[in-house]
Amino acid sequence: MLKWLISWSLIGLLLGCAPEPQPSQLDAIKERGLLRVGTLLGPTSYYLDAEGEAGIEYVLAKQFAEELGVEVEMVSRYNVKNLLNLLESGEVDLLAAGLNRTAQREQRFQFGPPYFEISQRVVFKQGARDRPRSLEELDAELVVVEGSSHHDWLLQIAEDYPELKWRATDDHDANELLRQVVEGDIAYTIADSNTLDVQRRYYPDLSVAFTVRDDVDIAWLLNQQVDASLYAEVITFFGNLRHSGQLSQLLDQHFGHVANFNYVDTSLFIDAVQTVLPKYRDVFEKHAGALDWRLLAAISYQESLWNPRAISPTGVRGMMMLTLPTAKAMGVASRLNPEQSIQGGARYFERMLQRIPARIPEPDRIWFALAAYNIGYGHLEDARILTQQQGGDADRWIDVRKRLPLLRQKQFYRQTRFGFARGDEPVRYVGNIRRYYDTLVWLDNRGRIPAKPMEITVPEGSGDGVN
Repeated sequence: MLKWLISWSLIGLLLGCAPEPQPSQLDAIKERGLLRVGTLLGPTSYYLDAEGEAGIEYVLAKQFAEELGVEVEMVSRYNVKNLLNLLESGEVDLLAAGLNRTAQREQRFQFGPPYFEISQRVVFKQGARDRPRSLEELDAELVVVEGSSHHDWLLQIAEDYPELKWRATDDHDANELLRQVVEGDIAYTIADSNTLDVQRRYYPDLSVAFTVRDDVDIAWLLNQQVDASLYAEVITFFGNLRHSGQLSQLLDQHFGHVANFNYVDTSLFIDAVQTVLPKYRDVFEKHAGALDWRLLAAISYQESLWNPRAISPTGVRGMMMLTLPTAKAMGVASRLNPEQSIQGGARYFERMLQRIPARIPEPDRIWFALAAYNIGYGHLEDARILTQQQGGDADRWIDVRKRLPLLRQKQFYRQTRFGFARGDEPVRYVGNIRRYYDTLVWLDNRGRIPAKPMEITVPEGSGDGVN
């Protein structure tokens, strides 16, 4: 009996000395009430605009934090290597920075599920040299960001290309290297396709030489030295996003409109921003009302290339290409008067916006209103009904956009109230305006839209009647 008592006493002493179990990473985050997310500053991941924090990674991280019941803190860096060190040291809980999987990173970190796919391309300045079609044809130095996946890839293939001249820099990020290509400071760099698609809206002379890697997965990174509690939540989060269709919608909102690049169109637009827009900027700002004047300007460029005398074969005219009935309804006496046209177009677009159901969130509500401005509200409603009938979400632009072209086909338009329509046109229309608008915002935020006094003359023959 005494031996049993001594044994139980020893066990009790040992249990009393045992350390308290450590909380899981997820428990620690919830107790802290804050999810710390490392990210890269840039237009394809995280940035600050006039309304505050923005970017695809911020939107995803914020929603993830909300589902955990905590706040989110974005810890931004310009340098990939510093960002990876933050995660390894435990200063952030995860990285949401548009990073892709490499063998080197997999040795140090745990990757979440892929949620986006990109290509990686060698980029040069159009017209500065002949287009190379392989690494062997590069006639000058290739520069990449130190610590990037491009750097890891070059290290991996270095033995196979002993003649290749390249270096990694810690002084510039990926966007700065693209700008240096345009300015002629460096000959080549490697860019992720989404980054390149965005930057070509501002620097159309960026040209693709060839692709070095296709189908590269983008994912969040987590610290593999801790437990899997946060990792499990990340898996569930992206699984639910993908299943609900919300992931596709978010990616479309941020990148869906930039992939279709036209060098001539982009170059002409940037030139018009410098030479034509300053004549009318004050008018756009004056009549924008609750709208962003840059959106109004983007609509006008799509309609008329900012030409007050523009006229189409169907009889629409002026800066906003108003029909005669619309002009009369908006109180426009002369469609060839730039200010009257802009004012009438602004009010008409606001009317379209008010007709879009309030439950539809921005920016989709804007895209629906633009489609209605172009094709008519009735045809838009026909496409939304078709979307619903086919199992899509009639309140999501990404779903309705797929059905609008069906209005050209008899088997579909005969089921609708308003019949045949060239439904592919509003799809292109909205995509173009989104690209123009993004470029205007970027240029305006950097002070690159010249400010000149408004000088508008009414064209001869405008008269008092509606033209």
